[in-house]
Amino acid sequence: MFASRVSAAPVRTLTRLCALLLLLVAALARGSELRVRVRLADGLVTEEVLEADSDRDLISVEFKQGDGTLITFVADFKQDVKIFRALILGELERGQSQYQALCFISRLGRNEIIPSESMARLRQKNPQAIRLAEERRGLEQLEMSAAVNISRASQLSAHIHNMCSEAGEAIYTRESDVRHWLDKGVDGSMFEVLPQAAEAPGFQACHSTKDLWQACLCTYSLRLEWYPCLLKYCRSRDTTGKSSTYKCGIKSCSKGYHFTYYVPQKQLCLWDEET
Repeated sequence: MFASRVSAAPVRTLTRLCALLLLLVAALARGSELRVRVRLADGLVTEEVLEADSDRDLISVEFKQGDGTLITFVADFKQDVKIFRALILGELERGQSQYQALCFISRLGRNEIIPSESMARLRQKNPQAIRLAEERRGLEQLEMSAAVNISRASQLSAHIHNMCSEAGEAIYTRESDVRHWLDKGVDGSMFEVLPQAAEAPGFQACHSTKDLWQACLCTYSLRLEWYPCLLKYCRSRDTTGKSSTYKCGIKSCSKGYHFTYYVPQKQLCLWDEET
């Protein structure tokens, strides 16, 4: 009996190791990470981290700007929702906290970015190369006229809470997106129409407002310098001359976003000042 117990121990250990190995392989199959060096508009080079999770049907892009701001973009294909988050370093000498978080949520359009399964398969031959996007898409203007209550936002996407919990009340979306989600049966109590939607003529732009405690319309801009926006297809012919298409690469894009939204005081929008 003693001998059988001794021989069983290595078997159990081997079984556990095999189980751990299978879990590791499964995790690697579900998600992947790609690090890409890109040049920002100010000339500085930064590293983008692109991650894909095919099980959750999710893609994220994250990078740090020259001023230290951390930008995160998430595409939730299951819910057709995209989320932008900016963690902006605060100006402590002007009474701000260590950093300020902003979140912008809108619908994810078709052909904005490649599917998560395709993204998970991407590899690069030269990690040190500085990538330039093949297509520079136009600047998208987004008027964020409604606030989103984070406690109910899981109806839009399960990822909003983790992404935007630090933003508090600074979570914004567009009126057109609100109407779309309401038509799909989303609870309307999660949205609050901001004053800018009904009383825009009564507010000034923050960059022309001198009083730090005055309500105003704030603007914030960001750019995704490099991301895989489309799949490339090539043609081939078999021995009978019949042609067919197959995936043969990706097209990279760069796109800018300009958000306009209401803030109850200019103190929350110090970057938007006249120079």
